[in-house]
Amino acid sequence: MNFPSELKYTKDHEWVRVEGNEAFIGITDFAQRELGDIVYIDVNTVGEEVGKDEVFGSVEAVKTVSDLFMPVTATVLEINAALNDSPELVNSDPYGQGWMVKVTLSDAAQVAELLDAAAYQALVGA
Repeated sequence: MNFPSELKYTKDHEWVRVEGNEAFIGITDFAQRELGDIVYIDVNTVGEEVGKDEVFGSVEAVKTVSDLFMPVTATVLEINAALNDSPELVNSDPYGQGWMVKVTLSDAAQVAELLDAAAYQALVGA
């Protein structure tokens, strides 16, 4: 499994890559493996501020549907349009082309509260 050190992680298996006052959010390699083949991403919060730990969408795999939790309070700017036609990008490239949403951070200090790669790796026992 892959745990990029430049990302921050949540106990709910989301990752965050901060770029200035914006961030990209997706699910971790561990999460996509647990879910299996991903067939649909549903995010209907574009333009909305979503609070830390609140649901911002869902991911549907062949056998289950899981909520997506916002790691930090942020306003959803855009959804990764590539996932409409190719949701399997979340399986093949969870930290790259499989990102889910781009957000504007409401409180950048919340990022420091997230797990680093080593802590997340320990959490999932990898």
